[in-house]
Amino acid sequence: MSPSRFPVSLPRLLVNILLVYLLYMLSRVVYVCEFWDLYADGWGGLDLGSLLAGSLRFDTSAIIYTNTLYILLVLLPLPRRLTATPAWRTSLKALFVAVNSLMLVANLIDTVYSRYTGRRTTWTFFSEFSNEGNLGDIVGVELLRHWYLVLIGLAFIAALILLYRHPYRAPRPVQAHTGPAAAPAWQYILLSLLCVIVYAPLAVIGMRGGASTAIRPITISNANQYVNQPAQAAIVLNTPFSLIRTMGKTTFADPRYLPDADLDALYSPLHPAMPPTLESQPNIIVLILESFGQEYIGAYNDYPGYTPFLDSLIGHSLTFRHSYANGRKSIDAMPSILSGIPMFVEPFFVTSYSLNDVGGLAAQLSRQGYTTAFFHGAENSSMGFQAFARTTGFQHYYGRTEYEADPRFGGSADYDGTWAIWDEEFLQYYAATMEQLPQPFMTALFTATSHHPFVVPGRYADSLRADGHPLHTCIRYTDHALRRFFATASRMPWFRNTIFVITADHTNINEQPAYNTPLGTFSVPIILYSPAGLLPTGISPAIAQQTDIMPTILALTGTPDPFIAYGTDLLHTPDSLTWAIHYNNGVYQYVQGGRLLLFDGTQPVGWYNLDADPQLHNNLLPAPDTALSHHLQRTQAIIQSYMQRMVTNRLTP
Repeated sequence: MSPSRFPVSLPRLLVNILLVYLLYMLSRVVYVCEFWDLYADGWGGLDLGSLLAGSLRFDTSAIIYTNTLYILLVLLPLPRRLTATPAWRTSLKALFVAVNSLMLVANLIDTVYSRYTGRRTTWTFFSEFSNEGNLGDIVGVELLRHWYLVLIGLAFIAALILLYRHPYRAPRPVQAHTGPAAAPAWQYILLSLLCVIVYAPLAVIGMRGGASTAIRPITISNANQYVNQPAQAAIVLNTPFSLIRTMGKTTFADPRYLPDADLDALYSPLHPAMPPTLESQPNIIVLILESFGQEYIGAYNDYPGYTPFLDSLIGHSLTFRHSYANGRKSIDAMPSILSGIPMFVEPFFVTSYSLNDVGGLAAQLSRQGYTTAFFHGAENSSMGFQAFARTTGFQHYYGRTEYEADPRFGGSADYDGTWAIWDEEFLQYYAATMEQLPQPFMTALFTATSHHPFVVPGRYADSLRADGHPLHTCIRYTDHALRRFFATASRMPWFRNTIFVITADHTNINEQPAYNTPLGTFSVPIILYSPAGLLPTGISPAIAQQTDIMPTILALTGTPDPFIAYGTDLLHTPDSLTWAIHYNNGVYQYVQGGRLLLFDGTQPVGWYNLDADPQLHNNLLPAPDTALSHHLQRTQAIIQSYMQRMVTNRLTP
């Protein structure tokens, strides 16, 4: 057999693979267009050549991972009587079209979902939403809302079907003297095996992202070397790669940046037992508002916003101007706010470390005689909130089940049809239920209405309608629900002896340029309110983060036991020593003293003067700065402490 009669047409096979590359790149263009409001400001500073090189590197890895079975089935020396049949060729085409259609659809789905997470979807998505029974409804709504993406997806699938080239040449007529073609000729076997031998190392190189033995297999964080800010890393990545690279992976590992003997001197999350700073034991209420970024709150900005009630309450509260979430998803918020544990790499509660011993505000206060309860108007298993509440010491849980069983309220008629009981009704239930709890109590409530699919009760569709994104109308509605809650609570005997903590789980749609920055995408309110005037009021210049809430509250109530929290007591720490840390697309962000460090786990990749450059246009690296060493060591110490305690189950003293 001559090479020219080798039954596989390598050029046709290559054309099919190049078609997949083209469609991946087009899906990336769709992604960028959909997110243009987020990327437009920094687009001019990107090196398009570097962006293309990085995109091809990650696309190559994903395409080889997902198409290797197809390629090997084409190249392997299978019996000619099989490969020459129409059924075999149809099966190969079906495999090629099905696999690549699924991958391209995943890219398009992330074009919608990434707006709410700030990153490409990883494998933990399937754990996060494993208990949700309403995803079909959510997908249905998004298919209608993003009909143009559906059309693009259908066009991609049509291209795979119509432009596919059969990778086999037409079979040669079988000569009578050759007998039945029961087995391939030895030349066919030799050439096929040679192709497989050549393909195998090329595939490994493509999957790893490089040929050098010094190169580790590329991960999500490698995307940051092609862009200027972590949020832009999603442009270079693709969703199949993110899913594959995080499937079954060990999430946490000790980076060993520093000698263990030096670690606690640089940073320790261990807080000592402390006496109370208040004479009485106040009730503690933590309100976690779904998607309430600072961007929507007028008191944080020079425009009206959508929260007239919250704006008025801020005038009587202690509010932190520079305050941040420690994650971008709801499942990140509960550990950060209620247990002082930030989100690094993945939400730890959906990893194998979810069985670690975990403390929290509820557990600490329970030991001091507090009644503790958590409230969320969704199904009791939703988002794993009930499991986490029990793990961290909450004595009671009140969800949709308990609400609908209470004859004082409207039952299932108050369900929003997708996620939970409407905020207005559930907040009234919250106030009424706390009236029955023994004091002192510590409760937390997670609202739900200001969430996709962004609808409000029909009676408010006109009166609370806001311009712009439908989320803005939901923000107005939840603000109205808060007004009614505080009006009801203010008539109850427990109200004045209560400290309210108001924050959000994460930000959401970012439309204002000030919030389209690595810090802006984490900017949520942190507000402390005491009706009895137990706290100072005003706007504090300190840096605050969700993980500061637990140590701040325990400093007020006192605690006889030491505890672990990756945060600071905001009321007794000098402003210059307050700090925040976030993890964003493979990069850790550490902010303190007007400086922001971006650290990719190996080296600094960004160093910014926030006072002079709030939009982060001017990366000061590699210019020397005496503060850089301090920020880097602190960041490494926090990460190392977190990883060591996570993998050795030392999240409690």
